[in-house]
Amino acid sequence: MDLELTPEQKMIQQTTRDLATREILPHAAAIDREHRFPSQIVAKLGELGMMGMMVPQAWGGAGLDAVSYALAVEEVSRACAATGVIMSVNNSLVCGPILKHGTDEQRRAWLPDLASGRKLGCFALSEPEAGSDPRALRTTARRDGGRFILDGTKNFITNGPVANLAVVMAATDPTAGAKGISAFLVDARTPGLSFGPLDRKLGIRGAHSAQMFLTECAVPEDAMLGAPGDGYKIALGALDSGRIGIAAQALGIARAAYEESIRYSLQRKTFGHAIAHHQAIQFKLADMCTEIDAARMLLWRAASKKDQGGRYTGEAAMAKLLASEVANRVAKEAVQVFGGYGYLEDFPVERHYRDAKITEIYEGTSEIQRLVIARHVLEA
Repeated sequence: MDLELTPEQKMIQQTTRDLATREILPHAAAIDREHRFPSQIVAKLGELGMMGMMVPQAWGGAGLDAVSYALAVEEVSRACAATGVIMSVNNSLVCGPILKHGTDEQRRAWLPDLASGRKLGCFALSEPEAGSDPRALRTTARRDGGRFILDGTKNFITNGPVANLAVVMAATDPTAGAKGISAFLVDARTPGLSFGPLDRKLGIRGAHSAQMFLTECAVPEDAMLGAPGDGYKIALGALDSGRIGIAAQALGIARAAYEESIRYSLQRKTFGHAIAHHQAIQFKLADMCTEIDAARMLLWRAASKKDQGGRYTGEAAMAKLLASEVANRVAKEAVQVFGGYGYLEDFPVERHYRDAKITEIYEGTSEIQRLVIARHVLEA
């Protein structure tokens, strides 16, 4: 197996790293502290083609592979995890389904603006009583002549309050379970679509999310994405890709915490020596490095499998599971390396510790990933 990146992938990795270090990292603490949506940074990412990395150039995207996308999300998330998930949602959960399941008219209408960052998308699947089980959703879409009327409530919609487009899952046949779910492209300006107050979150505070309310929200018949009843399949496919993005985000958070730990351990002295010379700290750094590399290998495998065009559900779940749990362990140990200073907002590892937790929850909790992996194993 060749684990070496191509020259183009290395260039994307280094270019994104330079950009993130220069233009994102200096603002990350303020974005978190002020709960500020990083609109200027998102616009810059769009100008560079990073909001639609896997969208072909014919539809206004960068036309890159999934490995390049994973590399870029890791670098952006290393600087600011909130910006990383904004980028991931737009790429994986919005551009991806439109590219795969949309008509040429739908692609033409939305992909160029989404890929360039001129517009932003959100993905509306989760509900107050339907998170890990999409089949339990209660949002409905009833046909009314040449249109559909959507009614329901969606939860935790990342990008929602600032989005121009929502990919919405709704039941067109509530009696048919998963086979009765359909997907819709809903312009955020559509009457009847609204959002509640911003969620006040533990971490990724710059990535605005909120409840979405659909109240007699009328969309034209051609707003349906895919065929009637395809919504569940579309959602699961989008989540597979989304898990690659979240694994990359988690990896970026872990790397940031690890790198801060190395810097601090070489500067902080106890008993006449830098704490990096104490075996207790060295063991922590060794475990961090090993686990980060292991998670990265799983991530690259999942992204490579996606690029090959085959099914990659199990690989994406493994990558997301390990990367998210590594991020939490590494961030926790980073706080420990910093000691009392790690508990203060003055130092970045406190932010990384808070940001890491969500990666074990969204795009499927760690428990759901284990169910997906077990199913993958038993079907093999």
